Amino acid sequence: MDINTAFSSALNNAQPSPPSAISHYGSSRTSDRVLQILLQGDLARLRAESVAEELGMSGTTLRRRLRANHTHYQFLLDRARQYRCEQILQSNWLPGKCLADELGYLEVNSFYRAFRRWTGISYSEYKLRWEQNSVQRH
Repeated sequence: MDINTAFSSALNNAQPSPPSAISHYGSSRTSDRVLQILLQGDLARLRAESVAEELGMSGTTLRRRLRANHTHYQFLLDRARQYRCEQILQSNWLPGKCLADELGYLEVNSFYRAFRRWTGISYSEYKLRWEQNSVQRH
């Protein structure tokens, strides 16, 4: 099994869809638009208030609309981070600290916990599999 397949299967069908198929994860226009903004933006800088402002609504209205759709900003942010993580790791390896920064985590340990939640394995275990796969290709 190659590393991309390992990552995908480890996600247990929970990976976010690419921007062109966002509607799978947001069943409302507001959720779709929030996820689109997150997937295209700088995850280190985007906050719920700035996303709400970009959508032309208050933070309270955004929270209310997302709650009406049985979701919340943090869930959508997590899906965007998960998708972006997969995209990055498909093309090259990054140390955990670098990837955590890229995905907008303030603490690398928060990224490591999220990675384990997404994949069911630790980041260091994933790295070993990635390296083994690289050796097999050469």
